[in-house]
Amino acid sequence: MRSLYMRVFLVTIYTIAVSSFIGFIIANAYYNLELKSYNDYRMFTAADNIRAYIGQYPETMGDFLEQTASLGYQIYVTDARGNDIFYGGEFRKSDLSSAIKESVLSGTEYHGIAKHPNKLFSTSYFDNRLSNTVGVLLEAGAERYALFLRHDTRLQFDELRTFFVLLFAFTVLISIPYFLLSTRYLVQSIVRLTEATKRISQGIFRLKLPTGRKDEIGQLASHFQMMALQLERSDQEKKDFVANVSHEIQSPLASIQGFADSIIRENPDNGQISHYAGIIGQETRRLAALGRQLLLLSTLDNATEAVDKRAFLLQPQLRQTLQLLEWKIAEKEIAVRLSVPARLEILGDKVLLMQVWSNLLSNAVQHIPEGRSIEIRAYREERFCTVAISDTGDGIAADKLPFIFERFYSGDSARQRDKGNTGLGLSIVQRIVRLHGEPSKQKAS
Repeated sequence: MRSLYMRVFLVTIYTIAVSSFIGFIIANAYYNLELKSYNDYRMFTAADNIRAYIGQYPETMGDFLEQTASLGYQIYVTDARGNDIFYGGEFRKSDLSSAIKESVLSGTEYHGIAKHPNKLFSTSYFDNRLSNTVGVLLEAGAERYALFLRHDTRLQFDELRTFFVLLFAFTVLISIPYFLLSTRYLVQSIVRLTEATKRISQGIFRLKLPTGRKDEIGQLASHFQMMALQLERSDQEKKDFVANVSHEIQSPLASIQGFADSIIRENPDNGQISHYAGIIGQETRRLAALGRQLLLLSTLDNATEAVDKRAFLLQPQLRQTLQLLEWKIAEKEIAVRLSVPARLEILGDKVLLMQVWSNLLSNAVQHIPEGRSIEIRAYREERFCTVAISDTGDGIAADKLPFIFERFYSGDSARQRDKGNTGLGLSIVQRIVRLHGEPSKQKAS
């Protein structure tokens, strides 16, 4: 299996090769469409100047053509009798027809460069054949000749050939190590991320990744490290949750077992039996409540799209919740003030929100002193509805507030086991509110 390192390197080389080929095709097309006719014009201008000079000085024809060829031209001259004379470099292929020669001898101009066939994979400028020339009638005294002319590309590029070969060779020699190093630099971070995934799968969440980079790799590493921290936190929460559940279950089970054994072994009187049975019933109810709330939490944790949101009036539901707690409120002589518009309508899951009001109000009723008061306010805020439940109790210490939504947290009186609490009520409230949308916009206090 090829490594990513080798794949990136091969893709880079392949991209350069394909880009070079496409660049050549585009450059060749540009020459054929734009530069070829201009090159034909330039050659014809040079041939016309040669014709004018020899027409004025016919006796210098041979020497002048020799000198002109030495300046970088290939020249072919023929007459009506078929005598051929070449000046400069040799043509690779002599493919001029007799008809073309006779046409030029009769005074017709020949534009072979402009009319040379276009080829996709070769540039006609370097096609060293006799047909790739321009031709004019040349008169030297009484003699008439057909003059054919083109650039001698070999003579022009011989001096640069070594330069370009060395340039290409050193470019390749330097580029390959550079590509290897740059590819290694690019892939190294991905390899480290791959190793990080293996460590996470083994339960190792403390990772050191290249988060200092400002590119996409750096952002990926930064997000990956944040994900690792979240996974570590989630893993620790699961361990704590299991430990807390085990502890919460173990305590009532131990009580039930102890008092049940006492009834069997100690032969207690009826009063003690009633007392023991009451404790067993209380602990059993506590276990049942714990089971129900754990089941509800599990359902909420897996319910991403299961919230049945429908519009309903808020005030009747809050009144219904207060009615369920009426005997507790009356027993502690708590005053309740309800400031909720009668027509205030909200969009949410009616069953789940009933659980929210029930948990919050039962907490307030249970943990404030007798004779205090509870206020319930609700109002529309932009597209959201704010519900505030407050009481005049002693409150919770500021240093304990960050932990009140943790499951089984027992840092304040609201978590005392002797009152039958499971320590899951506020966790359930928080989860339900978050399932309804933006937690920053939906409040319950």
